Amino acid sequence: MVLSHLDNYSGTQCGAGPLEPARLPDCAAVEMVLTALRAWSPYDGDTWLDDVADALDPVPRTGERADELAERLRGYLRQLISYAASSEAKRDERVTPLLVRAREVHGEEPADDYWRAVGQLRRLGWAVNELHDALVELHAVKGPDSLREDQWSTPGQGTS
Repeated sequence: MVLSHLDNYSGTQCGAGPLEPARLPDCAAVEMVLTALRAWSPYDGDTWLDDVADALDPVPRTGERADELAERLRGYLRQLISYAASSEAKRDERVTPLLVRAREVHGEEPADDYWRAVGQLRRLGWAVNELHDALVELHAVKGPDSLREDQWSTPGQGTS
């Protein structure tokens, strides 16, 4: 089957060429996309800041709570690395070493010793914090809502 139509501008016949029958996508590719979508969580800068604060807290988390926090921070790093790689920020000289460090920290095997796990949790927290700050400054990601300057009214302005 060949589709053709008249070009409204020139009045000449235009042909799109023969049509190919539609093909179903590869099942493995579809499953890979669905798995990524299921694992995706939306960006929430305030939650990220809370988790970074927990990771850097002078009183370290223990056990399962620390493992869950470390896994969330790894997820944040994956998202930040992806945001940086798909934006102009990847060309910024400040971001390059932060990306290298984020990939290193993300790739570390989970520590089995308590104090090493605390150190690893703090490295994850710092990596998320520094890369996030740089990407916010470069407008590659939105800053946390709690840090918006227009959130609080200034004295004398009222709240209307």
